[in-house]
Amino acid sequence: MLVLGALSCAALAGAPPASALPGAVPVVPGVEYGQFDIDAAQGPARAHVVSVDLSDPAVRLGLLHPGAVAQRATVSVLADSQGAVAGVNGDFFDITEVQHPGVEATGAAVGPAVAEGLDLKAAVPKGQRFGPALPPGTGTEEVLGAGTDGRARLDRLTLDGSVGTPDGALPLGGLNQYALPVGSVGAFTSDWGSASRVRAACGTDTDRAAPCTSDTYEVTVRDGRVVAASDTPGGGTIPPGTTVLLGREAGAQQLRKLSLGEEVTVRHRLVPASGLPFRFALGGFPVLADGQPLSGLDDRTSAVRTAVGVADEGRRVWLLALDGAPEYRTGLTIAEVADVLLGLGAEDGFSLDGGGSSTLVARAPGAGTVSVRNHPSGGAERPVPNGIGVFAGQARAGGAPDRRAVRRPVRRGRH
Repeated sequence: MLVLGALSCAALAGAPPASALPGAVPVVPGVEYGQFDIDAAQGPARAHVVSVDLSDPAVRLGLLHPGAVAQRATVSVLADSQGAVAGVNGDFFDITEVQHPGVEATGAAVGPAVAEGLDLKAAVPKGQRFGPALPPGTGTEEVLGAGTDGRARLDRLTLDGSVGTPDGALPLGGLNQYALPVGSVGAFTSDWGSASRVRAACGTDTDRAAPCTSDTYEVTVRDGRVVAASDTPGGGTIPPGTTVLLGREAGAQQLRKLSLGEEVTVRHRLVPASGLPFRFALGGFPVLADGQPLSGLDDRTSAVRTAVGVADEGRRVWLLALDGAPEYRTGLTIAEVADVLLGLGAEDGFSLDGGGSSTLVARAPGAGTVSVRNHPSGGAERPVPNGIGVFAGQARAGGAPDRRAVRRPVRRGRH
């Protein structure tokens, strides 16, 4: 077991109270911040931790996001704009497209995302993800979130959707994703943002760097009818109540059968493996389950990391981000991260994006805005597509856009 600074052996053996964090200070009732040093295999590391007591009815978790899937902002900006008292960065994301000259990275996250019970996006194919190798048996549909009961949990969200046409129903292969499965049809809504949809037709299900396909077709559906079509993926803001369907290969061939004015219905929802609804969720990958590290965790590659621990049937959560200052930048392996979460008392653990993305923010007692508590390894905060926010009192936990009150004719998933 790693040595966690001043944490006692007794604290390592069980789930410690929030006050067991060395030098912990209150942020608000039910939320504390602390830090400790770790004697890791490759050198010293420093962890910054926010402990969250979700048994307090005034405390809850929510998705930090900038209002569009294909958009980024720093964790501190997201937290302050949504009124969060603390938070960390979230999912891995489409950060570079050097393999596809002329194609811009979308900045969209890899995995599913849910905010205020509304489905924002589904997961890209496993071969299209960014980030470290996944533990065996896991995929891009893994999520961490909080249910309608306020408790945190790990789960898996899969897309269930279809496109109803005069010739029959087509399966829906994607929702607001930067990469679509080969041969599929994907839906893009106003939640996507204004980024180009060209990237969605690049790569394959097993090779992110594979060339973009030229066999594409788009149709725009408004008020249940086809109003426009194009041979190439477009971009720009999608109005509320409008869905753009993008097909690649076999999916493109199916969409070409549609004519302007034809009736089309689009249905999509994210289905939790547990069957329990989510209030918020975001992607990453699990490292702990039922108090045991997952098999096959990487124990060789050290890096700055962000992770989440969950205990007490989802009532206790630890948000952890490592320090990226030069003296701590060797960081931890994924296996070491799992050990640290166990030392805090976590029963389930989840890894989020790391490296230059790792950021933890928290308000000082009595402050009205958050402060960045770790040193981002890039020297400054990196804009990210989403994160986990800690909210207290009446602050809104759902994200920036208020436009969700707009009625949409397209059927959307709601948890």
